[in-house]
Amino acid sequence: MKKSVILAAVLFSGILAAQEVKPELEAVGNKVKATYYYDNGKVQQEGFFKDGKLDGVWVSYDEKGNKKAVGEYTEGVKTGKWIYFNENNLSEVAYVDNKVSSVKNLQKNALANRN
Repeated sequence: MKKSVILAAVLFSGILAAQEVKPELEAVGNKVKATYYYDNGKVQQEGFFKDGKLDGVWVSYDEKGNKKAVGEYTEGVKTGKWIYFNENNLSEVAYVDNKVSSVKNLQKNALANRN
C-alpha cells in the first residue's frame, strides 16, 4: 500500500509537467493562484506559487471532479501531512524534507471528524 501511495504522490507532482491545457493564473497577494484543467474542462488541480515555486495548499482532482489529494508545499518542498483520497479509504502521508516519512490509512469518516 505504501508503494501505491508513493506512486500517487509522484504522479501528483508530475502532473504539472505533463499538463497540456494552459493554466488559469491569478495574482493573490504575494502569490499566484494556478488552476489547471483537464481536456473536459474540469479542474485537475489548483494551488499557489510564490517566487516561481509551489507554495501553500494544493488540491488535485480526478476527471469527474472528485478530490484525489490535498497537501501543502513550502518553497517547492512537500511539507506536513498530505491526504490522498482512494475509493474506499484515505491515506495520510507525512513528508519530511520532501520525502515520505510515514503512511497511515484512515477511514473516510475519520477525516470529517478531525475538522
